[in-house]
Amino acid sequence: MDLTARVVALQRFPVKSMLGLAVDTVVLTERGIDGDRLWSVRTSDGKIGSGKNTRRFAAVPRLLELRGEVRSGDVVVGFPDGSRWPVDSPETAQRVSAFVGQPVTLARETEISHFDDGPVSLLGSASVAAVSADRGVDVDPRRFRANVLLETTAAFVEESWVRRELRLGSATLAIEMPSPRCVMVDMETAELPEQHGNLLAIGRINEARLGVIARVVTPGAISIGDEARLA
Repeated sequence: MDLTARVVALQRFPVKSMLGLAVDTVVLTERGIDGDRLWSVRTSDGKIGSGKNTRRFAAVPRLLELRGEVRSGDVVVGFPDGSRWPVDSPETAQRVSAFVGQPVTLARETEISHFDDGPVSLLGSASVAAVSADRGVDVDPRRFRANVLLETTAAFVEESWVRRELRLGSATLAIEMPSPRCVMVDMETAELPEQHGNLLAIGRINEARLGVIARVVTPGAISIGDEARLA
């Protein structure tokens, strides 16, 4: 089993299904990464805005062209024109509604979790390289919206950690399942153009799974450069 893994990028997404921000350190609580996906877009029928339709989620176009940011401790929504609006402002909801072409609101998480499969997502760089090699084009790791990007030397090695505990920085994570992927990995974002074929490639080489999902066992902090250790 390849245990060579080092944190090379960290991302936090203050608003679910919008772009987030690269950070040098994340703090983990029992819920997950502090502030991650704490807010979401809600449709008129109360579903959580996403890139897919399920019992809890509703596909809302263009959310990936917006960005959730934290400014002076407050969450704001960034638009392509450079403007930023407080996430809890009614005017922000109106602006997001106009942008996505349907009436929506923005809501803080309550008893209904904003997470798809679990609170923390991890991805190995070698797994992304395998997708790029299959496609014959470069695929940017940011498309997969992982909280933690690890430098690895073997494709899909992170799946061998499922049902194990992984120590990163001062935190311990329980690796629970491979991460299933959806069409969001092909979509245009505020940073990247549309790139059709990524989901097909992941399905072809790894049954539409890429990366893993974890829960927090021991709260703590993870920083770029931290090495992963199986507990």
